[in-house]
Amino acid sequence: MLDAGGSRRNSIELVGTKAGTAMPAEMRQVLNLQGLVPAGIEDFTKQEVRAFRQLMSKTSNLEKYEFLAGLRCISVNLFYRLVLNHFKEIAPIIYTPTVGQACLNYSYIYPFIYPSKTSVGMFITLEDTECIEAVMENYRNSMAQPIDPEVAVITDGSRILGLGDLGVNGMAIPIGKLQLYVAIAGLNPGRTLPITLDFGTNSLRYQNDPLYLGTRASRPDDEKFYAATDTVLGALYREFPDILVQFEDFSTDHAFGLLERWRNKALCFNDDIQGTGCVILGGFISAVEQAGIPARDQRILFVGAGAAGTGVAKQLVDYFVIDHKIPEEEAKAMFWFVDSRGMVTANRGDQLAKHKVYFARHDNGDTQCRSLDDAVEYVKPTALIGLSTVYKAFSEGILTRMNDLNQVARPIIFSLSNPETKAECSFEEAMRCTDNRVLFASGTAFPAYTIPETGEVKIPGQGNNMYAFPAIGLGAALCKPKRITDTMLFAVAKALANSLNEQERSCGELYPRIERIRNVAAGLAAAFITQAVREGLAQEQYWVQVVESTMPEKEAGQTAVTGRYTKRVLGEVKTLMWSPASSVEQYIVEAVATVNPDDI
Repeated sequence: MLDAGGSRRNSIELVGTKAGTAMPAEMRQVLNLQGLVPAGIEDFTKQEVRAFRQLMSKTSNLEKYEFLAGLRCISVNLFYRLVLNHFKEIAPIIYTPTVGQACLNYSYIYPFIYPSKTSVGMFITLEDTECIEAVMENYRNSMAQPIDPEVAVITDGSRILGLGDLGVNGMAIPIGKLQLYVAIAGLNPGRTLPITLDFGTNSLRYQNDPLYLGTRASRPDDEKFYAATDTVLGALYREFPDILVQFEDFSTDHAFGLLERWRNKALCFNDDIQGTGCVILGGFISAVEQAGIPARDQRILFVGAGAAGTGVAKQLVDYFVIDHKIPEEEAKAMFWFVDSRGMVTANRGDQLAKHKVYFARHDNGDTQCRSLDDAVEYVKPTALIGLSTVYKAFSEGILTRMNDLNQVARPIIFSLSNPETKAECSFEEAMRCTDNRVLFASGTAFPAYTIPETGEVKIPGQGNNMYAFPAIGLGAALCKPKRITDTMLFAVAKALANSLNEQERSCGELYPRIERIRNVAAGLAAAFITQAVREGLAQEQYWVQVVESTMPEKEAGQTAVTGRYTKRVLGEVKTLMWSPASSVEQYIVEAVATVNPDDI
């Protein structure tokens, strides 16, 4: 395929120059480049070796991020070859934790990391919403190929990771997420669209920063925010009717509000609420299976009661209801929450946000736990789940107490806040304080831990959204469901838990190892498609036929969500996943096939 990072001037010249040092001698002659470029002609493997060496020579992760951003502008094909073949090393650079640094510095580095592009996506201001059709037309005219995007990741930068309101600087998040859509799930890079709603920022730091690239104004009130956002989304769906929209890093109230307004009338989901819940549910299912006590005896304490925390908890409630047949009220009673004011109770004395009301305790009497330590003593949890963005919230004292409280069963500790500077605890701390018994997952990548007494190496589970959202996007792009339901996400979570191999299970791991993530994503997408067909919501009849013709007869009439799929569905998904060209010959053949004959 033609490099998705170019401009609309698709021509033999563009194809050749994008091949770089791999450009064949014949093409150099056609382009009159004799004597103007080095004589050496390389293959893509040697290009990749050189690029990786340059990447590793950078002295900071932010410099590595800048190098990779520039490389993607030069050659999308080489960029994704590098990412796919060195995913474990590069994922933390293009995604968490380094993407957090990139966001904080985005206005300073933006002009220097996109040397050959006029735009990396859409930056839409409040004023732009008044001429939104023209904005959409501008984007169409800037596209490398006349093809519709399949997935858009959209943010307003109001709550980036655990870093707060970063305004337009949050654009690094949609860009990074979409790079993972391509690398993990095989979305075509030319069919991805990052969008930032530059509706201002309430951060005085950025309002007063002369180098800030966004709108220097406070954010609008809710009425104006929703009106402007509805205008953007309406235009987006009119222009690209089949597009999947992923809402990302909106403030908690707006995250829930946008999801409620759009989830039943368009193809969309919120990654912070639903994607996080999906991937954590997958790891939690594995943890419950290994914990050593019945599921209904779990006592789960959440630290952090924002969109992510309550979204995750609601999906865990569904798991107990659906898989373990526990009535909803009993399942809900297995959960406690602690926020910045203490344990969330109905009689705490403050006005609870709407999304917290469902989990507010009514059985606490006069007890009001004002600290996490008090809550741990009161709840005596079997599982401690952190989505608080409070660094070291899980102190060594709390971790040790979790171990003491769970001598019969293994304690479950999920430290999920991103980036690492916001993580509630590290894997090493959790291991040391629990006598190496912990069932652990984190949102950011932590190094493996070697048990000093035995020399055994333990690998931490990374309960990162990248296990879920790329597969959801691929499944949705392929089968085009009318909407995304909770049961589709539940099927993805079940498939994630089912994806552990024997070695991973025997080592007590909760997630498949990162090296397998692309194959795992294909399976999760297959589970999504299968569930969409079972619910009668898939609009692509090809997938309806494939699923229904291969579904085991015993499952045809079942309503249970299994997360299972057939080998035929998995094989069909894999054949449609995009991969960078493996050779310059393949690259040129595919690229020339897309060239406008008038440009030759």
